[in-house]
Amino acid sequence: MTSPYTVDNAYWSRGYVDPAFVRLGMTRARETGPTRRVWRGAGPRWDLPEDPHDLDHLLVTPKAGGASVTLTEFLAGAETDAILVAHRGKVVYERYFHGMRPHDVHLSASVAKSWTGLLAAMLLDEGVLEADQPLARYAPELAGTAFGDATIHHLLHMGTVMDYGGRPFCKPLEAQRYFAAVGIVPRPAGYTGPASVKEHLATARAVAPPGTEFRYDNGNTEAVAEALRRVTGVSLADLWSERVWSHLGADEDGAYCLDSTGTEIACGRYSATLRDLARAGEMLRRGGAISDRQIVPERVVADLANVPPGPAQRALPTGAARPIGYHNFWWVTGDGHGTFGARGIHGQRLQVSPGRELVIAHYGSHVMSPSVPVPPLEAVFAQIGDHLAG
Repeated sequence: MTSPYTVDNAYWSRGYVDPAFVRLGMTRARETGPTRRVWRGAGPRWDLPEDPHDLDHLLVTPKAGGASVTLTEFLAGAETDAILVAHRGKVVYERYFHGMRPHDVHLSASVAKSWTGLLAAMLLDEGVLEADQPLARYAPELAGTAFGDATIHHLLHMGTVMDYGGRPFCKPLEAQRYFAAVGIVPRPAGYTGPASVKEHLATARAVAPPGTEFRYDNGNTEAVAEALRRVTGVSLADLWSERVWSHLGADEDGAYCLDSTGTEIACGRYSATLRDLARAGEMLRRGGAISDRQIVPERVVADLANVPPGPAQRALPTGAARPIGYHNFWWVTGDGHGTFGARGIHGQRLQVSPGRELVIAHYGSHVMSPSVPVPPLEAVFAQIGDHLAG
């Protein structure tokens, strides 16, 4: 079947080979399109205590059997914009590069998927959302599509096996077609495709039963986000603020980018400061609590690292050397430390490792190109954790 619109490989790759171009998009999202505020709440700021460690000269080995470099050298090569390491509840290392400052916000890319998954897990725990129900129960207009006919459980584990417009599925190309649909990247001349999140979802057709394959795709997250809006009656931005962000003692408001209809882009367009990203991670490391305030039920947090049987136990993140687990839009490493994390393109990371008492938040602008390997951030994070554990 001929595609009703075209975004070819040459088109999507332009601009992704220049870190400065990537960085501009990551740090200026609020200035280049419509956004919706995620209120930080009226409470006081939660300041984590500090216990500075000199990690700049820590020797790390990014690739097994490869050469060792200092952490500073590794971060430079990874095009790191900012990194914060918290150990046992204290900030031990915090660095900013390329002009970024602590109060500046940065896109977290697909880290935002994990926020949607956390909200869904909370509503599943409350019985407001039902895992075995198809999305069409909550969004009837998507019945007959790959997403509408999949259950919430399948969506949360990237278990929807779909194609768009009858095209063979290609992850990077479909991501860029999605970006064109929602207005993240300019549309090619003569573009006739979807112009919003929901129009994009409506073009998906199942090519295999849900749950038979792990297929990482933005549409799964957008489908779950639509279910969250329907069962709560509020926007995703307000829901995230009410349930989590306004209770963190955040420095700044967060923000979601919007499509042409005013719908939040849930899969990857959330902006926040690095410290606020780290605050969310530290809250989760503490079992969903800050001091005596339980923000996320402890049982919900404890379940994040429990990957259910099926293809999600063998998920392969971009640039990873081996498959790991995936549960409720969180990556689960199975490293023996209960580690789970959120990942985003160009080096966005939030890693929570309860066993190591470690949280690492990272923003980056590394390029996406077949000729440029994805920096092995997780391997280096593990080495930082081992070093701090002594």
